[in-house]
Amino acid sequence: MKFVDEAFIDIAAGDGGNGCVSFRHEKYKEFGGPNGGDGGRGGHVFAVADPNLNTLVDFRYSRRHEAKRGQHGMGSDMFGAAGDDITLKMPVGTIISDAETGEVLYELLNPGEVITIAKGGDGGFGNMRFKSAINRAPRQKTPGWPGEKKNLKLELKVLADVGLLGMPNAGKSTFISAVSNARPRVADYPFTTLHPNLGVVRVGPEQSFVVADLPGLIEGASEGAGLGHQFLRHLQRTRLLLHVVDLAPFDEGVDPVAQAKAIVGELKKYDATLYEKPRWLVLNKLDMIPVDERAARVKDFVKRLRFKGPVFEISALTREGCEPLVQAVYQQVKAQQVAEQPPAEVDPRFS
Repeated sequence: MKFVDEAFIDIAAGDGGNGCVSFRHEKYKEFGGPNGGDGGRGGHVFAVADPNLNTLVDFRYSRRHEAKRGQHGMGSDMFGAAGDDITLKMPVGTIISDAETGEVLYELLNPGEVITIAKGGDGGFGNMRFKSAINRAPRQKTPGWPGEKKNLKLELKVLADVGLLGMPNAGKSTFISAVSNARPRVADYPFTTLHPNLGVVRVGPEQSFVVADLPGLIEGASEGAGLGHQFLRHLQRTRLLLHVVDLAPFDEGVDPVAQAKAIVGELKKYDATLYEKPRWLVLNKLDMIPVDERAARVKDFVKRLRFKGPVFEISALTREGCEPLVQAVYQQVKAQQVAEQPPAEVDPRFS
């Protein structure tokens, strides 16, 4: 399936049905009185967060969505039926904003969450609503109210606990396939990953976290260079960033330290909040370095990068060092989840 994380749609709730002007006609009753019913409500437009979806591709090819209008009122005190509602299924993590002003209107953050994104118009009043002791034969009615119409922008930010970032061919796809159930495309050339991949990492019974593998970044990504700039937004909801570095590039002229600094610079340019997120360094492809040279290579790299955070040495291909990293990540994610929970309310009677 093609990954689409941005789409524009037009939605229209149903108009309300018109009220009815009608009078009761019965044998031997010359003046039966008004009995025109109200019009029915127009259909609403709902959005529901579906955990089985991970892309907005359906809305790329189906842009217009209209609910049915309400039925008109009828005689014999009969109200019109309400118009049929429509429900749009969207991935968890979808942000719905006004396409013209950019104002964020709704966010779908929880699986199964349902919100009303356009309300149907109310039905008009029939003439039975206007009868009184003075006006016994009213001929007034009101038309139905129009339903809401909106031009919306849908933007998907994947909900992951951990985000992987790094240069193309740093081994991010190999790492996520080694530690999770995800099976991304893996090859020995840059830009193998063309869209985000999500994987669930199982640490133990009822213990897991979600990791997102994003397309590789290159210098200038924050201004639109390469593919990674299209998906930097997906890192904004993560709790931890793993900066994966290829410690043994095929091209001897490539400096891993310069590449790592370029990635950090792109994060800072794109979003200062993203730059301030907890970030760990993951030095990959140790299997390509002789055992007696690894310690010196790692020490030199960290010293030149002047990195102060946690550093992990792994080989995603052979899974060496992956287990300690996974356990440490889980503990970090769990601690942040606990810290983000609001404090429990205490009953003042027992305080």
